[in-house]
Amino acid sequence: MVQQLTTATPLEKHLWTWQNYNIQYTVMGDGPSLLLVHGFGASLGHWRKNIPALAAGGYRVYAIDLLGFGGSDKPAIDYTLDVWQELLKDFCAAHINQPTVFVGNSIGGLLCLMLLANHPELARGGILLNCAGGMNHRPDELAPPLRLIMATFTNLVRSPRFGPLVFNQVRKKERIRRSLSQVYRNREAVTDELVDMLYAPSCDEGAQKVFASVLTAPPGPTPAELLPKVNVPLLVMWGEADPWTPISAAKLYRNHAETHPLKFVAIPDTGHCPHDDRPEVVNPLMLDWLSQLPV
Repeated sequence: MVQQLTTATPLEKHLWTWQNYNIQYTVMGDGPSLLLVHGFGASLGHWRKNIPALAAGGYRVYAIDLLGFGGSDKPAIDYTLDVWQELLKDFCAAHINQPTVFVGNSIGGLLCLMLLANHPELARGGILLNCAGGMNHRPDELAPPLRLIMATFTNLVRSPRFGPLVFNQVRKKERIRRSLSQVYRNREAVTDELVDMLYAPSCDEGAQKVFASVLTAPPGPTPAELLPKVNVPLLVMWGEADPWTPISAAKLYRNHAETHPLKFVAIPDTGHCPHDDRPEVVNPLMLDWLSQLPV
């Protein structure tokens, strides 16, 4: 059973045209719909260990490459959470056409929370995995020394001269592997396949400008603003060993669970991407929770 839940299956990929841009997506299975939304720098392939298990559990599973990532186009535009929210809303109208469970990791989790709050007519429920608190840190969230460091880094990323140099350093395979080793606790999950999956899109034309735009974009709404507007059931999972979005950030969800239909699960010895770090834990949790959703 564990093997079935954790083995990745090759995903058939399709293209959809949105506002004259090519958007890559995949779909597998039949039944109630799920839409999986990746985090910063990732792609639909980050769900390769989850899609087959969810489809086998009786669901029609969609996953999408957000504009600017994976196999989707990478135009030189201002990337914001609002742009991606509009993309996901239009994708639902074009392909799904039924109330959906939105599943997201990191920035993808925040996007799902936005859809649940702002477009409740689209939603049947939501699953958030280590949900980000914003596209970027707000200055008042950082201590003064770190605030200065981040401001300097932002100026470098924006610079036509130095921005490409910064990007070429960040996207090196050995640096990607080191970053993954910091945020995954299951070292066996940090494979060459995973590194290549994150590296390949960075070679696409326009990838550097996407990187610069995303890292200097407005942070967007906070989970604290969005959560009170959500009326559908939520499953919130959190890797307890996440160095990027620590478990302390989950207090908001724990408190919300006392008065709302929200199930919170902390996953020990797991980092920022529980679905890929510990799919043998996350897949059964998702399937069990989904089976209890009201029809």
